[in-house]
Amino acid sequence: MTSSEELLDDRPAVCRPDALSPAALAEARRAQPRRGLIGSAFVLPVAALLAVGAGGPARTLEVLGPPVTFALPIVAMIAFWWEDWPGSLLRGGWSGLSDTVLVAAGGAGLTLLGRLVAGTASVPLAAGIFTLMLQLTLVGEGRPLRGRGERWPGVVALALCWVAGSALYLGLVRTGVVPGEDYAAWFAGLGAWQMVFFVALRGWPFARIRRRAVRLATAHGVVLAAACAGYGWVEPPVAGALIASVLVVAMLFEAWPAIRLAPLPGRTVVLVLVALLTAALASALPQVARWAAVPDPLAGAWATHTTLNALSLAVILHVAVWRRWPASPP
Repeated sequence: MTSSEELLDDRPAVCRPDALSPAALAEARRAQPRRGLIGSAFVLPVAALLAVGAGGPARTLEVLGPPVTFALPIVAMIAFWWEDWPGSLLRGGWSGLSDTVLVAAGGAGLTLLGRLVAGTASVPLAAGIFTLMLQLTLVGEGRPLRGRGERWPGVVALALCWVAGSALYLGLVRTGVVPGEDYAAWFAGLGAWQMVFFVALRGWPFARIRRRAVRLATAHGVVLAAACAGYGWVEPPVAGALIASVLVVAMLFEAWPAIRLAPLPGRTVVLVLVALLTAALASALPQVARWAAVPDPLAGAWATHTTLNALSLAVILHVAVWRRWPASPP
């Protein structure tokens, strides 16, 4: 390996074009969509519990919205930095259960910390921290922290995103420069672009740039520019639906049936499936909110929570933390 052509095999597996070996790719083609449908038996009840399980939609949004959002960066750390540790020390369902307990406890603790920073309206702070964590982990490939240890880089990444997210929130929202809703909306749009480029398309087209410094600079610049250009065009409920759709299509179902096709038509099929599911969620959830008598001022926030927090968290937990157990025992 030369300085001009650095290999990509140390990138996070979720956004690596060659994340699946030929054997693993053949196994995914054989197992899907059955594996994804079995996983739905885990994902959908968990998502429903997180969306309405604390006394109805509005009450659940109030009670579970902050801790679930603050738990998302911890899930990213366990799934993408620690590779399922400490649950990987155990076997079967105990692995996912132990990590889930850690996520729940961490989310509760960070919610208390977040309220010290932002007061009761802390969800925009949490959304910003999680999106920064994904920017560092996926877009930035974890650099410069990745590879400097087994566990500490993930902890440092989480801490740095907390410091940066808190500074941005205090400097923009608490000073009144940017309303909290607009702050959260911009980060939701940024998260949508992160998911499209680095989960749905597995880093394409940036993965074709061999020099790491050029690749990372280009990826950061394009994703941030896209988020700025798209701000105001996509409402948070739609952005949340897009993020959840990417995770369902590309993670839960492993891009089936696109994985049976060549790369170019495969990527096209993935984007079409994501667009169709996004449209379905974005149109259905407001109707569900009206049917469930969610107050109009909270309907959009509840729809965003249902997709961005509840459904997305359930998919990541099942695939990256529980390792698809029991559908695919580790």
